Amino acid sequence: MKRMIAFAALTLSVACANPSASSGSAAAAGSKLAPAASEASAGPSAAASERAVAPVTREVTLPAGTVLPVDLETPVGSDISHVEESVHGRLRRAVTVNGVEVLPAGTAVSGHVTSAQRPGRVKGRGTVAMRFTELDTPGAGTTRISTATISRIAPATKKQDTIKILAPAAGGAVIGRIVGGKSGAAKGAVIGGAAGTGYVLSTRGKEVRVGKGADLSVKLTAPVTVRVPS
Repeated sequence: MKRMIAFAALTLSVACANPSASSGSAAAAGSKLAPAASEASAGPSAAASERAVAPVTREVTLPAGTVLPVDLETPVGSDISHVEESVHGRLRRAVTVNGVEVLPAGTAVSGHVTSAQRPGRVKGRGTVAMRFTELDTPGAGTTRISTATISRIAPATKKQDTIKILAPAAGGAVIGRIVGGKSGAAKGAVIGGAAGTGYVLSTRGKEVRVGKGADLSVKLTAPVTVRVPS
């Protein structure tokens, strides 16, 4: 009996002498649980934050036949352009579908010259043509597009050529009549007409040019799908 009492007293004295041991163990256990609880609470909020930052978009299709209002930035012309030369422009106003802005004003478009023909000296008129093939889609890089060819042709000069021929002929006839009567008038007309014809044949017809800032209507020949903010 005395031994049991002595053992109990010894155990109690040891416990009283080291009170920090049990509290240290409890603190250590608590510290191990705290980070886990912290990480658990931080995880869902971080994921939610990432979802909030990610942009939400949807696809909108511009149908074939849609007209893009383009301001030309690269001047072209029958006498200054060559086939395959690059051509650039920008939308002068936004393009919308059902009230949704698909392409903002200022969106860049690009393409190339498809034809450039100078007028001939005897016949023919100056022509230039171009087609747009790429669209700088906002947030998605470049998008291929298919558009109708835009062409311009110089005005005909037949009336002006006729005047250039007949005017010298008439002048020659007047001078010939004064100098040599009727026969002189005939000879003067022939000489004057020949001079006018020679002048026409030595000069080209009118060139055609489309300057920077020209207002173009570019029609899509195939639909284009664009991603826009939802």
